[in-house]
Parts: sequence; C-alpha cells; structure tokens
Amino acid sequence: MAPRLETPIQIGDLTVPNRLYRAPLLECAGNGPDAVDTLIADLEPAAASGAGLVCQGATLVRGPGGCAAPNMTYVDDPDFVADLSRLTDAIHDHDAKIAIQLEHGGLRSMETWHHGYRQANPDLQQLAVSRPPRPLRVLDRLGLLSYDPHVLSTEEVYELAADFGRSAAWASEAGYDMIHIAGANMGIVHQFLSPFYNQREDEFADGTRFLELIAAEIRDRCGDVPLLTKVPAESTAPPGVGPRLTDADAVGICERLEDAGFDALVPVTGSVIWDLSIIKGEYPGRAWDDEQFSEAYAAAFGGRLRKRLAAAATWLDSLLYEFEPAWNSGLCRQVRERVDIPVLAEGGIRTRGQIDEMLGSSCDMVGLGRPFYAEPRLPARLLNSDAETAVVCENCNNCTVPQVAGKPGICRTPAVLREAGRLRKAGAYDRPDSDS
Repeated sequence: MAPRLETPIQIGDLTVPNRLYRAPLLECAGNGPDAVDTLIADLEPAAASGAGLVCQGATLVRGPGGCAAPNMTYVDDPDFVADLSRLTDAIHDHDAKIAIQLEHGGLRSMETWHHGYRQANPDLQQLAVSRPPRPLRVLDRLGLLSYDPHVLSTEEVYELAADFGRSAAWASEAGYDMIHIAGANMGIVHQFLSPFYNQREDEFADGTRFLELIAAEIRDRCGDVPLLTKVPAESTAPPGVGPRLTDADAVGICERLEDAGFDALVPVTGSVIWDLSIIKGEYPGRAWDDEQFSEAYAAAFGGRLRKRLAAAATWLDSLLYEFEPAWNSGLCRQVRERVDIPVLAEGGIRTRGQIDEMLGSSCDMVGLGRPFYAEPRLPARLLNSDAETAVVCENCNNCTVPQVAGKPGICRTPAVLREAGRLRKAGAYDRPDSDS
C-alpha cells in the first residue's frame, strides 16, 4: 500500500514524523541582530502546524558576494550559526525536523544582475566554473548583465567544497537535523553540473564530482548527518539554448549521488538561466506595478527603463512557463525507479489529492513552497484531510518579484489573503491534537 502523508519516513538515520515539508524559500532575513528572530517567525508556524520537516532557504557558505537576492543569510561565521540554535530549538519544540540549505550563487549572484549592488561593491567578482557561456556574454555586451568572473582553479574548487563542509559542521552543532545542498536554480553547484556552464578541463569537468566532494567534506566534518540535494534537469530551457542536462542526465547524476552517500534527492526541472521555469505561473503584474517598490526596482535594474524591460521579460516567461500541477512528478518518478533512497517532490503541488497520487509512485515525501507565503500554517489543513483540500495560492507570483527589492516573501494578492483570513477565522489552521 502507498504511504499516507501522515506516515513517518526514514531519511538516513533520521525519522521524520510525516511526509510533508516546507520547501526552501527566500526568507530575506540577512545577518543583522534580528535575523534569527525573523527566521523563527517565518519557519516556526510550519512546524507548529504539523510539517514533519522545515527547510530553511538558501544560505551562503562564503562571503562577501555570492547572494542571488538581497538580504540572504550567510552561514560563514560560527558565532552567528551558533545563535541559530534558537531556531532549531523552536522547530524541535513541535517535534518537527529542520534542514538548512547551503548555497553559493556563482554567476547568478547580485554582482551580476543588481545594478545598485554592483555600484556599491565594485571590486566583487563572480565565482565561475568556466568562462560565462556565449548567450550570457552577449547580455553583458548589451549592458543587461555585468560579468567580471573569477574562474575557480582546481585548488579553489577544493577550498569552496571545504566551505560547504565547515558551514555544515557549524549547522549540525547548532541543531540542524539535515544538510540540504542547493544543487539547482542556477547556483554554483548547478553551474558545475550543467554543460551550459561547465567547460572545464580538470577533474571537475565532470560536474557531479563537485557534489561528491562536498558530500565527502560534510561526512568528514559531520559524520552521518542526513544529506540531501536538489538535482536539475534543464529540460525546460528556451529552444535553441544549450547544451543542457536532459532528464536522463539528471537520473544518472542521482544514481551517482546515491553511491556518494546522499540520503535523499529532490529532482527538479528547470532552465539554464534564471527565469520563471522554477516558479511557473502567471505574470506578476500587481507586484511590478506597485509604486511602493518602484524606486527599489529601478535601483536594482539600473533605471526605470530597464525595470520595464525586466518586467517585459517576466511577461514573456509567463507565456513560456504556464503553471503545470506537480510539474516535477515525471522526473521524480524516473529517479525513484532507479534509486533506493527517498525521493522528495516539490513544484506546483497544490491539493491533497495530488499528494496522495504521488506518494509511493512518484515520490516518498512532498514539499510545498509559495503556498506557505499565504498560509504559514498550511500543514494543519493538509494533514488528515481529504482529496478536495487545496491551497489558497493562485500561482500569481506577486510574492516573488518584490524580493528583487529586498522585501520578504509574503502573499500580496487581496483575494488570496481574504480566503486565508476566512479559513483562519473558521479554525482551519488549528491543530486539535496540539497545544500549538
């Protein structure tokens, strides 16, 4: 029989109390004096309402630079990471588990695309796997992006992997139950894996070797802490852009990572460039037109005209990447047929019925991301519910664009907020079996 969402699952030596998790999102908490409190406020409601696992969003293993968006959190300071024990304690108080996602942006960092950040940090270079591919160099010549890459030497690749290992060790000491490597969404790990970015001639021409090295570093420093990663297939890249990772390539990478000691995998489809392929849905017109963000958008993109060009590109993306329910389920199923470790699925999962269909066939655990912006206590509604239960998220993406301006990810769509408010007043987010 297929497992239910409420069924516990074993990941490595860790028992997770159920199969629902809050997927990694941008918390925009930074590293200031309120950072840990911000993270607690963002993440604890998911645990309090029943999520078995909460994933803290991408955090940077090395600074300065490397941030894909404003106000991301660095975990390269052991004193700061030690204070994150307040967060892990808050999650554990609800009998949930917590993972931290480790990241470096490489060529996707703010020093590439954020005009104001480049002006304030003129000496920052992007860490690069290889020379930027031709389409990105064209965008650089047109002035739409700005590249000043530092291509990592073989020795520097080993040093970067050691940074992942050190941050993982500090996180484990702070009480994190699991280490999640950001292996997709065009970060530097994805850039190693992708033939679009990786034209190296050393041992890391095989991009999976970098993930294997990270795993070895973490094992040396953390022992048997459960380790998982996203694995990308670039199957939704724009026509004619490549070379790229096929679904078959992604399945092969997953098989190797199981052999390398990873305890769980999150297969995802996407593109070779930063676009709406990872957050499929509608054009976020409300967010682009909101005057309270206009100055910050102009600062990010280098003026109001460039802001309008960025908005137009998002509109074109919305035509190319229409919302597809559970869009990664097919790839997850292919991987699950070839590995013997848990496969986690996320991306467009919106109803309890979809979850029940996927568990035991496409995946072993299910994660949701953007719906938590509107419903921070969403697990209380999904657990022990029927197939008709659906999230209130409308996939409009108005929650995501303001993050370009350094704003937190929250729902900003009135109709969605009204429905979430109605459910809250009706007690839909209460847990009758808990004091939370």
